[in-house]
Amino acid sequence: MNIVKLKEFIELISSGNTGTPQEVASVLGVSDRLVYYYVGILKKELKAPVVYCRKRKTYYFSEKGVLDLNWKSN
Repeated sequence: MNIVKLKEFIELISSGNTGTPQEVASVLGVSDRLVYYYVGILKKELKAPVVYCRKRKTYYFSEKGVLDLNWKSN
């Protein structure tokens, strides 16, 4: 898994403009299968409320919140 690609995917989801799984896979330069894997990680491991809207043809977060994979010192 490429963390940089996952972060790019998260940014696209946040903007609400991913396109279809095939389109986002093309933008990220990965396979469709890897997009579905990333969605699974976001949902299962990171508990992110990621959903896909067939009408708008995009992934989005169904709840407001922040998913940040950057280190922040205290």
